[in-house]
Amino acid sequence: MDLLTDLEFRGQIYQNTDSEGLAERLAEGPITAYCGFDPTADSMTVGNLATIMLLCRVQRSGHRAIALVGGGTGLIGDPSGKSEERSLNTGDTVAEWSDNVRGELERFLDFDGSNPALVVNNYDWLGDIQMIDFMRDVGKHFPISYMLAKDSVDSRLQSGISYTEFSYMVLQAYDFLKLNEAYDCQLQIGGSDQWGNITAGIDLIRRSNGNKAYGLTGPLVTKADGTKFGKSEGGAVWLDAAKTSPYEFWQFWINAEDQKVIDYLKVFTFLEHDAIRQLEESVQNAPEKREAQRTLADEVTALVHSKEAAQQAERISHALFYGEFGALGEDEILQGFHDVPTHSMETESLPLVDLLVEAKVCSSKREARQDVQNGAIYINGDRCTELDRTLGTGDGLHGKYLIIRRGKKKYTLVQ
Repeated sequence: MDLLTDLEFRGQIYQNTDSEGLAERLAEGPITAYCGFDPTADSMTVGNLATIMLLCRVQRSGHRAIALVGGGTGLIGDPSGKSEERSLNTGDTVAEWSDNVRGELERFLDFDGSNPALVVNNYDWLGDIQMIDFMRDVGKHFPISYMLAKDSVDSRLQSGISYTEFSYMVLQAYDFLKLNEAYDCQLQIGGSDQWGNITAGIDLIRRSNGNKAYGLTGPLVTKADGTKFGKSEGGAVWLDAAKTSPYEFWQFWINAEDQKVIDYLKVFTFLEHDAIRQLEESVQNAPEKREAQRTLADEVTALVHSKEAAQQAERISHALFYGEFGALGEDEILQGFHDVPTHSMETESLPLVDLLVEAKVCSSKREARQDVQNGAIYINGDRCTELDRTLGTGDGLHGKYLIIRRGKKKYTLVQ
């Protein structure tokens, strides 16, 4: 299947500078395409994953993929989609984050074989720019009226935009020109918020060397209520396992709304079209089974982390649902209960009632005794009704952890 047909099915074509011309060019043979990723944090998020998948589909369709890490533009800040000025980070910070972004990109693209992907860092050329030369050779191609008309600039004129961020589109356009000259790169892809920057690059290439170039964007992915995708209650959903554990990551996808789960399957997985259509039927005919959500969670977690991580996340979920905590390993316990209140027991053993108060499971010994007598207290998944019970390291899972549940949902992890 050709690239554009696949992207059309997946709803991943939002804007196209020349749809007929690009289709004709792709029919002639492989094209070189690039997508840029600025290091704005020490990890990328699932919002970035949408454009990563776009670039992966380019490569899997037989075209050459270039991933550009914005080590230079990351020092400036892209105004696109932002209502206020970004904070500027130090050169050392951006360099470190650039390395992290490169490492994450290498999980998804194929850098071996007959059609290897390429990673470049735009600091390699932007860092050597001589200002006078750049303003004469590149800046002359950007009329002020042209720049003011771009959405990324126009939307900020009232709230304010610095010359630093105003100049961002010129730098990104220059990236496209450099890649066009060095690698015959003819296509830039990205999210729809990059449309103005992409078209600026196409215009610069035309004015500088007369070459034909193309731009294509995918829509920004949103939740069913229209809010920005990739944000959880506690913040972003990161691709770095140290920032968002594989279990949290899996949980994010398993909780996808019925209205959006098929869209997510199209964007964030490599499932064949027929498989996605079958899952769409399951959402319509048996939504309570949540087969599409489970497939989504397994596929994306395996893609970003590993198949083993996806299986581990499912084990944790099963154990939490059925209270079968004995089957969990230490790492799985910590992943599954990372966001619950924790308490460190200072002594080797402690009476149950005292522990419930000390760990703030109950507010008083009187309340603790009532909860135990009423069967509201569970230790490692088992109901505990013994008022005179004493708990110690021998009762802990792996000799370390007591999982205390009060009622149906209130958990506390005692170490």
